[in-house]
Amino acid sequence: MSATADPADKSNPAYRLGFEPGQIVQELGYDEDTDQDLREGIEEITGAELVDEDYDDVADAVVLWHREDDGDLTDALVDAQEYLVDGGLIWLLTPKKGRDGHVEAHEVAEAAQTAGLSQTSSVTVAQDWAGTRLATPKAAKSGKR
Repeated sequence: MSATADPADKSNPAYRLGFEPGQIVQELGYDEDTDQDLREGIEEITGAELVDEDYDDVADAVVLWHREDDGDLTDALVDAQEYLVDGGLIWLLTPKKGRDGHVEAHEVAEAAQTAGLSQTSSVTVAQDWAGTRLATPKAAKSGKR
């Protein structure tokens, strides 16, 4: 058993994202710069591999890797909501300040608001990546994580 197999193991970089065993997490925006430890941590917590954009069912959460040059963030967030169960969450992962592809916080806030999402928290999730937790309207009303 690895040191990060326990979902409550705080050394797992994905621990701060609040995923739970059995959840289906859809990953969008994967590229060679994504953080493999974080991806593996999410899979260890949920007990399932991340599903990609070709997944043909709904997911409990979406992990969206987004860089400044990836296109319109608002469009990406609107599209990501199509994959979610009612009350699902989006974790927007963007390069940290000073890293290639960094997205300014005000751009994230504006895109989230325009897409109808509530920004609930921001955390550092990996050496090069920051995470912003975005709740759909139904998640915000129900108080779901």
